[in-house]
Amino acid sequence: MTSQSADTLRSRYAAQAASDLEENRRRQQELAERISVLKQEEVLLADIIALAQRYEGFADASRLPEQSQDEPVAAEAKKARTGSASRRPTEARTAPTDGTAKVGAKGKSRRPLLGDLLADLLGQYEEPRLAKELRDELLEKQPDRSPTPQVVRNTLESLVAKGRIRRHKQQRAVMYTLVQPGAADSSD
Repeated sequence: MTSQSADTLRSRYAAQAASDLEENRRRQQELAERISVLKQEEVLLADIIALAQRYEGFADASRLPEQSQDEPVAAEAKKARTGSASRRPTEARTAPTDGTAKVGAKGKSRRPLLGDLLADLLGQYEEPRLAKELRDELLEKQPDRSPTPQVVRNTLESLVAKGRIRRHKQQRAVMYTLVQPGAADSSD
């Protein structure tokens, strides 16, 4: 082997080693970022498990804390991951100060549940109502509440699943009516 071919071979090995080292460092950085994200998710999941265990004994879902309708779920999850979310229960964060709230199981005041408000609105009408109409009326009667249209639809579907209201489809429109007490047994 000549001196020139040994130098060429050495420079190739050095270039390959430098390239491999650079790729290794890049992958280490990606993995470190991924580990950081996974640790944040672990903290969030641990909080969710702790909350689930805390409220495990409640058979009545109406006794569970209500999620604030003013704050999107994604923002709440991000706060939880970054550690800036308050560790107080949700009802303590969302309780109104105007004195119009219900009194909770532990004596703390809290706002009425969205499902209860929507059921009350539906109870005022004989004919089926659109989710949009119910949301508009809710925003008018409860200016401190501002649920998104999707939250209203999800809440209405939850009430349908519980048998508290009935869904009616007319072409592409979905409308809702309150199930009258005693009428639940004779449904469909």
